[in-house]
Amino acid sequence: MLRALLDIFEKQTGGVRPAMHADVRALEVAAAALLVEIARADGAMQPAERAAVLSAIHEKFALTDAEANELLELAESEMQKAEGYYPFTSLINQNFSQEQKGNLVELMWRAAYADKDLSAHELHLMRKIAGLLYVADKAYILAKLRAKQAVEAAAQGRPAA
Repeated sequence: MLRALLDIFEKQTGGVRPAMHADVRALEVAAAALLVEIARADGAMQPAERAAVLSAIHEKFALTDAEANELLELAESEMQKAEGYYPFTSLINQNFSQEQKGNLVELMWRAAYADKDLSAHELHLMRKIAGLLYVADKAYILAKLRAKQAVEAAAQGRPAA
């Protein structure tokens, strides 16, 4: 799977693929693809959800606006072509610590809460992806609570706790 993501990255960059950067880029695409999937789980990605995904990409990978938009577009494209979540979750499981996976799940919850309408499908998908990432129930619930608090704080114009 890493090879397939690296090949995609190579196509996107016209054949330029520095080894270390490409490995990082494949992980960025995998994480962003899961964020995209949560944001579009209830039909289409709403503007608030798109903004939440871009914010998550900025937070997780410290990218410029242009880089974050490029990564989002690439992740959307990859998620549309994907036949499941395993290629993305497998890559993340091989390279992320438990804490990093918990942080990713929190960012996914922020994207799910962004449109202020948490659907049953989003709940199911969050549970499924968290399971594929082997995120423990306690970490999953704490990530959900932190994300909900952060989204509510942002809506009220105050900093998250």
